[in-house]
Amino acid sequence: MKKVLCLVLAALMIVGLVSCKKEKDINAKGKGVMTYAEYEKAAIDDPVVIEAYVQGKQSWWEDKATLYLQDGDGGYFVYNCKCSEADYAKLVPGTKVKVTGVKANYADEIEIADGEFQIETDVTYIAEATDLTSKLATDDIVKYQNMFASFKGLTVEPIKDGDGVEHAWIYNWDGSGEEGSDIYFNVSIDGKTFQFLIESYLCDSSTEVYKAAKELKIGDKIDVEAFVYWYNGVNPHVTKITK
Repeated sequence: MKKVLCLVLAALMIVGLVSCKKEKDINAKGKGVMTYAEYEKAAIDDPVVIEAYVQGKQSWWEDKATLYLQDGDGGYFVYNCKCSEADYAKLVPGTKVKVTGVKANYADEIEIADGEFQIETDVTYIAEATDLTSKLATDDIVKYQNMFASFKGLTVEPIKDGDGVEHAWIYNWDGSGEEGSDIYFNVSIDGKTFQFLIESYLCDSSTEVYKAAKELKIGDKIDVEAFVYWYNGVNPHVTKITK
């Protein structure tokens, strides 16, 4: 009996040690790497060095990649980072990367530009969507810029094309696009209306969310998941729509 008990305890100790090895701090930073708070405090045009995890891949062309990253404290948007096509294929969701670049501002979207990255393999992390429904109609929403989020109980409102005609959704911001273009639609909550979109480089016409957007009707109640992108105000890039 004592031998059996000892074997059981030894097995539990091994499992515990293995678990400890697997449980790593997703916010741990290497030497010379900024915390999210330090990144926030950096001025526009300052050099920045961050470590975070791939959550979404928006595009790749001409050896440049645009990525949505996140750690346990906040989100990052990396625009046109130097990246080979082979390396882009390796950037599956959850992959940890170290990015060196310059903090930039485009229409109040805070991003990392002129960047370079290296893949790190010590730990992976995929963020769950943070429910920001109560924050959408408040000034606090900007604090969550570039994070992966959910918004619930939204109402689809009319959106006008370039000729002033109302629709539930349109291709491009003015209705000038076609199948495969970005899809724009308006939603409201707490008496305020916001513009959301399907970024076609992120979610192309073959994706479920792109198809779901084309089924929207004015007055529909929907829940969405999106990256909290910014363009002169909150302008979420939607990845999922649920009626």
